[in-house]
Amino acid sequence: MTVTQIDPKTAMTLAAIAATGATPRPSGETLQEQTDRITFGVTQQLAKNASGWELSWLALSPDNANMAYVAVNLGANQVAVVTRGTVANLSDILEDFDVGTVVPFTAGGAQTPISVSKGALDAFTQVMGMTGAFAGSTGVNLNGALSSILSATMGPNPVVFAIGHSLGGCLATMVGLSLQAGSWAQNPSFGVVAFAAPTAGLGDFASYFDSRTWAQCQLHVNHYDVIPQAWSNLPPADWPWYQDPPGPVATDEVDLLVGALSTATGYHTYVQPSAIKQYNQDYHLRDDNLVANSTMDFLGQIAFQHANSTYLDLLGAGDVKLYPAPMVIEVRPGFGLPRSEVTIIGKGFTAVDPEHPTMVDFGPVPCETFEVKSDEEIFVYEVPAGSGIADVQVTTPFGTSAASQLAQYAYGGPAPVRVFRVEALDTDVQPPQVMVWGTGFGAGARVFFGKVPSPQVQLVDPLQLRVMVPPGDPGTVVNVTVLYNGYSSPTSPVDQYTYPS
Repeated sequence: MTVTQIDPKTAMTLAAIAATGATPRPSGETLQEQTDRITFGVTQQLAKNASGWELSWLALSPDNANMAYVAVNLGANQVAVVTRGTVANLSDILEDFDVGTVVPFTAGGAQTPISVSKGALDAFTQVMGMTGAFAGSTGVNLNGALSSILSATMGPNPVVFAIGHSLGGCLATMVGLSLQAGSWAQNPSFGVVAFAAPTAGLGDFASYFDSRTWAQCQLHVNHYDVIPQAWSNLPPADWPWYQDPPGPVATDEVDLLVGALSTATGYHTYVQPSAIKQYNQDYHLRDDNLVANSTMDFLGQIAFQHANSTYLDLLGAGDVKLYPAPMVIEVRPGFGLPRSEVTIIGKGFTAVDPEHPTMVDFGPVPCETFEVKSDEEIFVYEVPAGSGIADVQVTTPFGTSAASQLAQYAYGGPAPVRVFRVEALDTDVQPPQVMVWGTGFGAGARVFFGKVPSPQVQLVDPLQLRVMVPPGDPGTVVNVTVLYNGYSSPTSPVDQYTYPS
């Protein structure tokens, strides 16, 4: 039996799964090795979180900027063509912001040219040209895989959905048009379900999209997510983003950034198709760790509002528990020589299959001798050869941990300096004092509040500094950094201090 609609929660789950394993392994892997790792991860995610859906085809672009997969639900006679959103990749970033140039989009069947951004067309061209394995054959592109699926697998009158989040949602509008313009077996109908999608094209693109018949056509938008408001409805720089307490409030630096983005389209006017029914979710989610009135917190809150996990929560998909990418929080000790023993602390370390094991890298060098003690601990018996300061990263089928200054190993020392917490002490004491918690502290350490040095720093132990706060304007938010042994601690939201009002 054909089910003509897909539950938005299911569609968003399929979109979120597309981010599985997006980052390449730091020590290197071939395109085929990464594709195989992602394929295994996506298969596991579907089995755990998308009942009835099975992976049929998956392909990755050579530069890792784009990925797409096809999944089928035989019971509902549905096919999902899922395109991945943006990852931390230069090609993706350029695709997202190359909107000052428009080019004709000819793959959707329009009799006259319709205009899309050059960045969107570059991404679409990559997606339609990527090849993967299908039914024992290699080098099969998206159209080839879908043709075989519809001919050999699906019942009459199936529904094919183009689905994606972020850039993947923008691509879904173009992929949907392209697929609908094709000639297919079993007389399929087509739908587009997008999340957090920026606008692909100008008014002629939107008009043509609106003239088509869709089985289902939806764009789900978190009202406080800036990305889907590009490029048709980008708010002005002084828009009151998060001014409901407790914030954050945009800084002058953020206002300049948003203002610059608003001019990126030049004289072009982007238009979101009106056939896409927009579902603006009420704002009721906030990362409470990112509420200070600082550029760092504001940009962090923007990222949170756009995240896959936030959209899943807004749609009520609380039962979706995706396997997380690993995260490295700390390396103990954070310095030493090659062949030393260290412990990696974090989460998401446990492998789910012996043929797809957890992997560890020190910078670009693979680590060969380690043991996964638990989901939160890896013991390294011998640190591989290296020099300088190496990022310690863990890779599983579900992703690679982000490089972080809090997860590094310094060959030969000295110990890296890090700040984990800034705790205000008795406010009646003047001038005020704080306790700075971290690692790598020693006698003679200097502490800065923004660019202003503290007049008095007392070493309590290698993990604590008692620090006098220098004068500052009430309400100002600054990062507290420690300088010792040649290291300056990396800044993050956990080291921020707000001057009392």
